[in-house]
Amino acid sequence: MSRIIMDAGPLVAWLCPKDQHHQWALTALGPLPAGILVCEAVLTEACHMVGNDALEPARVIEFVERGILAATPLFAELRPIRELMTRYRDVKMDFADACVVRLAEMHDGAIVCTTDSDFKVYRRHGRREIPLLAPWV
Repeated sequence: MSRIIMDAGPLVAWLCPKDQHHQWALTALGPLPAGILVCEAVLTEACHMVGNDALEPARVIEFVERGILAATPLFAELRPIRELMTRYRDVKMDFADACVVRLAEMHDGAIVCTTDSDFKVYRRHGRREIPLLAPWV
């Protein structure tokens, strides 16, 4: 399998049995392989969402500590992230989605794992489709 870039939705689905995509996440991802790329914005979203589901948010951070998630800082990428958010303002691209798209631009050949249908619209490098691992694919 190609390198995976994780969005918050599938990570939360994998952890939360009540999530509507839980079974899909378990089947699609199996035991989470080491080295999944994730940005800090996605970690923040996932911790918040897991906490809303009455699970311990620190479980998300444990995946980083164990090397399953490879946290990638994107502070040096703020300009292209801002440009993505401006380009996709009509679909109200949030910061985490822009970071995930930027990771896809930086890691050609990686697959974005998401449950967010906006990724059907987003493009990397302007017009190139983003390879997706999603419930609808």
